[in-house]
Formats: sequence, structure tokens, C-alpha cells
Amino acid sequence: MVGECYGHDKVWAPVRQVDKSIEYEYRHHESLIAFPSKLQETIASSEYGVSTSRYINPHNDLNPHVDHFIGIDVGTGSARACIIDASGDIKACKFYTPRIHCSKSQRLIVATENIGLWQPEVGYYEQSTTDIWRCICMCVQRALSQHNIDPTTIRGIGFDATCSLAVFSEDTDEPVPVTGPNFANDGNDRNVILWLDHRPVEEAKKINDTEHNLLRYLGGKMSIEMEIPKVLWLKNNMPPELFDRCKFYDLADALTHIATGNESRSYCSTVCKQGFVPVGVDGSVKGWQEDFYEAIGLGDLTKDNFKRMGGVDGVNGKNFSAGELVGTLSEKAGNELGLPAGIAIGSGVIDAYAGWIGTVGAKVNLGQDYLDTGAPKNDISQAFSRLAAVAGTSTCHLAMSREPVFVDGVWGPYRDVLLPGYWMAEGGQSATGELLKHVLETHPAYNEAMSMAESFNTSIYDYLNSHLEELKEKENAPTISYLGRHFFFYGDLWGNRSPIANPKMTGSVIGLTNDRSMDGLAIYYYATMEFIAMQTRQIVETMNSAGHSITSIFMSGSQCQNKILMELMATTCAMPVLIPRYVHAAVVHGAAMLGAKAASADKEGKTEELWSIMDRMSKPGKVTRPGKNANEKKLLNAKYKVFLEQCNTQQVYRDQVDEAIEGWSAE
Repeated sequence: MVGECYGHDKVWAPVRQVDKSIEYEYRHHESLIAFPSKLQETIASSEYGVSTSRYINPHNDLNPHVDHFIGIDVGTGSARACIIDASGDIKACKFYTPRIHCSKSQRLIVATENIGLWQPEVGYYEQSTTDIWRCICMCVQRALSQHNIDPTTIRGIGFDATCSLAVFSEDTDEPVPVTGPNFANDGNDRNVILWLDHRPVEEAKKINDTEHNLLRYLGGKMSIEMEIPKVLWLKNNMPPELFDRCKFYDLADALTHIATGNESRSYCSTVCKQGFVPVGVDGSVKGWQEDFYEAIGLGDLTKDNFKRMGGVDGVNGKNFSAGELVGTLSEKAGNELGLPAGIAIGSGVIDAYAGWIGTVGAKVNLGQDYLDTGAPKNDISQAFSRLAAVAGTSTCHLAMSREPVFVDGVWGPYRDVLLPGYWMAEGGQSATGELLKHVLETHPAYNEAMSMAESFNTSIYDYLNSHLEELKEKENAPTISYLGRHFFFYGDLWGNRSPIANPKMTGSVIGLTNDRSMDGLAIYYYATMEFIAMQTRQIVETMNSAGHSITSIFMSGSQCQNKILMELMATTCAMPVLIPRYVHAAVVHGAAMLGAKAASADKEGKTEELWSIMDRMSKPGKVTRPGKNANEKKLLNAKYKVFLEQCNTQQVYRDQVDEAIEGWSAE
């Protein structure tokens, strides 16, 4: 893996994977902080069993102790852990790449461990909380040992995870297999239906056919990727006596349950993926909508006040906003993680939301090419203009608002999921990183490009970016965009999540020739990046026209490393794109901030505001500003009009053909 990171002195250092299980990043840090040797004295609260004081400022010379916080990120394919200090710095490790000359204080580590994935049928994807927890334990133990960090200095832990459904037995708290038709345990405890599992097609249709009012808060439809369709599938396929014993969690909530033994739930999980409408929103009394559950065939979950879904807040359950204190680490979980019991555990979030936490709090000064650490303290109102784009295989777009904003094709608005009283909206692109990968791998020149990239010891993306620069010089083109001026690619190969919200959307190409060369691959690759940028503009414009006020994009994920893509994004959307310092660790860094928030709890359980923590712990990164070339802007605006026509006309063509063949039957 090749990447970049940022230093205060603007020196950029490459990053490469040294070990398959560990990813390394490097940073500039101006001072060394001594490792703690003893546990800070804490005052146990009768209710929560945690420190009643705020964590220590590590720069206080009168107090040699340093507090640390662990972030745990569970993605689709791996679990990751990082450790930060009270200033938000990810701590140094003792391993480094010989090519980079830096001191111990300049080296970072993010420990990773691959997660098992089972695919019993096409479209079915399953995992195991037993396996996931094992991976988490290995990551945490490795991070502690390779950082030389005293486990007794860990004050808080935060989790984020994919929005997957985890199932346990209500009477034994053991994992319940989700593999039909027998639902027998094969020894792997396969109790997780992954977010991308598409088994509940009919269930999702039944739910959306109700046209229930709560669907307004899900962008108009409940996605097949959400968790209630999966619960309904289990109801329709499990033996009744087995289903009646099941309790259900979003994966992040399942992890906080394993860590603490508590049955609380997060607003992030229940509101975003389970149809929970916070009390007071649109007349909601319990949060859970009894008439909705009755209508879709899950009325049996209402009989005990939704106990198997976590219960009713303040009656037989408890819901928390992001990072609020759920409880403390149990002795059993502590032994497995290699940590002492009693550490504060924060309410978890869905992984993309941890990316919002880990990026949008950065101090910015758009008058400079690099973000300014001396910029004035952030006010929470600045968050309303910042779109978090969490990019990987797909991309999630998250925006906050003070009031609810309803946007067709964008999930939400969701209240309380991150900050109490504020609303979140979630758009997205079904495939971005995966789209780039697909376009490259299916082109005839792919193998040649890979060989060339390997010969230069670089990635295929960096190689093709260089090739585009060379091609521009060779063709005497004014810009790279000029090279692809007559090539129009529309890339919804995996359907459209936002703003069309139509899984039937597909791809199209105008300008395709018989060119099988490296140059042809480079132009196709550029056109794919152009599509990603233009669809981002479409999402931003749709959200802004509905009432949002987005003026900047805060990126995270591996795509941040792609200079041409980031420049395209900024110029196409006509707004600055901000890249975090921790390119590969922004999400897990956000999870660690949840641990810091939980650790700040006083004896009444009140914690420091999450935005305050984000403001203090977020790191300045790099800003890419819109290009100033007026001709290029004119070209991209013209191509954006073509993009919109491609988006619209394929729907028109599909409807015309469907109308023509209506009534046909197989002969």
C-alpha cells in the first residue's frame, strides 16, 4: 500500500505496507511525550465505576502521566485498532520502514486483522461476532505491545462497525446462526448478516409497500442493506421457536455489549438502520413505531416493549448518542483484550459516521494551501457547511444540519445519532474504489499497466496518473481534462444509491472506440474519476437545493492519495476538498475520539461535548482548492450537462422498452 501523510513542515513521506497485518503511517511531531509508568488514581463512581475527573493534559509538566484511548474499527474485511493520546495524536511504534529516516516520535501504527466471511449462496454474506471479537483482541494486544504502551493508561474505548445485523440468544447470550435452512451452528458462530447481504428482497419490498410515515426519515425507502428487512427474513425463514429466542443488534452495538455486558443501543444504529424515530420527532412516543412493526409482520417484537431490539429508552432500555458512556469494560472482555477492567466504553457508531467524527472537526484556513493549526477555534456551526466523504470501495456522504432537511434519495434526516438535537443526512455512491478497480481490470491494457507500475515500484493509479501527465505533454494538451473531452462515461454499474436511489441504474459510454492501448486505458481511467467527481457534484447540488449549505468536502479513505481525483473533485464541485492527516486512519481515529468522550464522564455520567473533543483532537491536513483555469471549468461544466443527460436518458430508454414489451410472455 502506498500513501502519503502530512507534517507541519509540509514534508511528505511515503507509506508502504511492511507486514500484511499492519499498516504504517509516518507523521511529524515536534515533541516527545514520556510513556506513563503507573496508573493514574481514579475515583470510582457508584453508578458508572469510572473516573470523576477529566483526563489529563499530557503536556502538563507537573503530571508525568499520559492518558490513552483506543479506537476500534470493524470494516467489511478487517478489524483495526489505533491508540491516541489526549491531544489526538496516534501514538508511535517501534517498527518503521528503513527508507524513511525519522525518530520514534514520527512513526505511527494501525494494527489490522482480517475478518472471516462466508457466502453460503449468491448474494448472501455472513460473519461471526466470535471471529470479529477475536480479531479485535489481536489488534488491541498488538497495538499495545508494539507501541510499548502501558495498558493501565487506557481510559476509554470506542467502536465503529459496518451496519450489519448481529443475532444472539436472549436466554443464553450466545451467537445464533443465521444460515438457513437449518440454522445450525457449523462451529463458526455465523451470527452476522453483513450489510451487503441482499437476501431479504421480498421483505424490503413488503416494508416499502406500506408507505409508512417513518420511511420519510430514510430517504423515502428502507434499503435492503438496512437491518429490519434482515430481521423480517429471519422471522420468515427460522423455526418460530428459534426466532422467538433471538435478540438483535447492529454490529457496533453488539461490540459494546460484548465489551460491557450492557443491553444499551446507539441512536446511530437504531435511527439510521432500524427505523427508530427519536421521541418527539413527528409525534414519536416510544421511538419504535408499533404500527409499523405490526404492518410488516414483526408485531411479536412489540409485545415486550421491544426488549429484543434494546427496549424503550427510559422504560426497559437505554439509547445513547455517539460516545456517551455506555458502561465499563468487563473483567472477561478485559482479559481477552489484555486490558484492565473498568475502562470507559463509549456508545458506538456506524463506520462512515466515525469518518465524519475523524475529519470534519479539523481547523481550516482556506486562504492557504495547507490547513492552519493556528486557525481560530471551530464553532459547531461550521460543521453544517462540511460534507464528509468517506471513500473506499464505495463512498458515503454525511452532512449535519440544525433542523431536519428532507432530500429525495438521501437517507435521513436522522436526529441525535452523533450530537444530541442535531440532524444527519447520508448520501452515497454504491461503488467508487470498486468502480476504478473494475474499469482497470477489464481493460485489455491492464496487464501491461500493472507490469509497468511494478517496474517503477508504484501503484497502478500513480502510474496512470503519471502516464496522463506524459500524454498531456505528448499531445500538447492544455489540461488532462482536455484529453478526455469527447469521452463520456456514466458509471452506475452497481446501481445508484444517491440521489436517484434506483438499484436498476447501470453504466454507459459515449466515445468508445477500438483503442486497446495504454493511452486508451488512461483516458478510460480518467473518465471514471471524472464520473465520480460529477456524481459527487450531483449529490451536493441535490442536498443544497433541499436546504443544506455545503461549501466544502472533507475526504477520508484511500482515494485521498489520488492527486488528480482530488483536483477533479474540487474543480468539478467548485469547492475545496480537505484531506486528513491520517489518510488511512481517519475512521478509526474517529472511533478513538468516542473512547475519549466516554472517559470524560463525571459521576453523573455527563460527558464532554463531542464537537469539543473533535475540535481538540482533529489534526490539520491538506486542502485541494478548485482549479483556476476558466477554460477547464467551462469544459467540465459542459461535460456535467452531458452527465446529467446520461443519467436521465437511460431511465427514459428503460421505461420506453419496458412499455413496449409489457404483456410479453415466454413462448
